[in-house]
Amino acid sequence: MATIKDIANRLGISISTVSKGLNGASDISDDLRQLVLDTAVEMGYSTKRSKKVEYRKLCLFVTNVEYKTLDTFGYDIVLGFKQNAFKHKWDVTVVEIDVEFQEQNKYDTYLLQHGYCGAFILGLALHNPWMEQMKTTTMPTVLFDNFIDGNQNVGYLGTDSREGIHMAVEHLVNLGHKKIAFLNGSPGSLVSDERQEAFESAVKEYNITCNENMMAKGFFVADSAHYHVPGFLKEGATAIVCGNDLLAQGAIETCIKEGYRVPEDVSIIGFDNIPIAATTEPPLTTISQQRNELGRCAYTTLRSLINHVSISKTMLRPQLVERESTTVVSRELKK
Repeated sequence: MATIKDIANRLGISISTVSKGLNGASDISDDLRQLVLDTAVEMGYSTKRSKKVEYRKLCLFVTNVEYKTLDTFGYDIVLGFKQNAFKHKWDVTVVEIDVEFQEQNKYDTYLLQHGYCGAFILGLALHNPWMEQMKTTTMPTVLFDNFIDGNQNVGYLGTDSREGIHMAVEHLVNLGHKKIAFLNGSPGSLVSDERQEAFESAVKEYNITCNENMMAKGFFVADSAHYHVPGFLKEGATAIVCGNDLLAQGAIETCIKEGYRVPEDVSIIGFDNIPIAATTEPPLTTISQQRNELGRCAYTTLRSLINHVSISKTMLRPQLVERESTTVVSRELKK
């Protein structure tokens, strides 16, 4: 576990300054205080005072999402949640769960038994056992990319996927593409369903034929692209919109393997803007989610629910990040 001295060494400041930042002293700047708090959370520091405070515990459940290293999708979301919670003196426990865990533990009971005031759940799929319990839970809960109708105790957090997919299609249309394929994420996912609807709506808006043979659902991993992209290429796709950056990375690899150049023959666009997006070859055009802010907003939404302020949806806006994987459509495709 990190100490105050470790934090001081990391930031190149004195131990007393770190102590002031951790204890809310007024004689240091707000920016420095926030930097100390954010670094303390990232390094795993926990104050003695926070350990003694009762009923100030939150749980962050993670399933189906990688989050432990900087290059993964969930890292910044988890970090942002913990940073904001730590700032307000909440203790956060990250608990990894799977289907078996959900079957063996009733959601409300687990939170009550462990003294949690509420939870943020990252990665829950529509078919997971706890999704049914979300309809009746009395515990303040924030779901990432999942929405529950009619339960005022459960809030939604996410990025506007419809706007993001529309941005991607609009970007490709402006480059002259008319044969656009869509490699979506996992079946049984609310966000995948929303992005599918958004893609179909966007291409129709631009008078592009919605070709069933150029749409597929895989999983949010690069290998899924290898099964679907060759079919897109046979259909004459000049551009591929992908459900996340890992799928886009796989699409680039598959195009090159099939003898196509990216972006000269096929433009590819991802979703998320995780760190690998800037290091693929070529660097990936993508729709960016502000993942650290998503984590921070998850805490803010959960705190509101705990304080009996019912919030339905907290939705952040996406941003288009243009890199070298998209370009103006070629007149002739390489065969």
